[in-house]
Amino acid sequence: MTGKKLKYWFLLLTTLLVSYWSQHLNIFPWQLFEDKSSSVVFAQNITIPPEKVADVVYQQLSYLPKENSYLSKETNNIAIDNTLISRLVRYHQYTKSRATIYRLDWKLTLADYLGKNEVINTQRYPGYSTLTQNPLDSDRKIIENLTMKQRNELVNLLVSIYNPNTEEIKPTQKPSQNPQNTNSPPVFVLPTPGGADLLLP
Repeated sequence: MTGKKLKYWFLLLTTLLVSYWSQHLNIFPWQLFEDKSSSVVFAQNITIPPEKVADVVYQQLSYLPKENSYLSKETNNIAIDNTLISRLVRYHQYTKSRATIYRLDWKLTLADYLGKNEVINTQRYPGYSTLTQNPLDSDRKIIENLTMKQRNELVNLLVSIYNPNTEEIKPTQKPSQNPQNTNSPPVFVLPTPGGADLLLP
């Protein structure tokens, strides 16, 4: 394969990748190397130990029960750090792989507990494999008994823990070029043969 053909295929591949990233992820590849402190991309993947998150939540929302009287299968002792909130965070972040900085994602998780969204897999629920008793049923009842105001307080607090610098981060949305047909697949404009020559000095 000649050097000219290699440049052509490189240009084609680069064009496709940039187009995909910009349309589907709302970012360009080079934005991954921007300062983490100011990038929403990195903020979505912030990892804080669930136990630390739970500590903050219980300090702020004292009406939430800890539900940490379950026995560990490994030690047969009470798993004090295995609390309702730490399990909720684990379910949200690890079982469902949902973003931690958006209220909508946390509301979807609470909706799972309320039986209004996705069905929670009993065998994948945090604590199923580590505690002598699966805490899912009890955890669901607690979430169900919370008032709407209390659920909103919980969601707002969780978002503020993972994103303390901004009151609310909303996903960046680009205006649609064709608002009448928002379900159409993205159209890739392929370079014409010889287009790579335009990049030559």
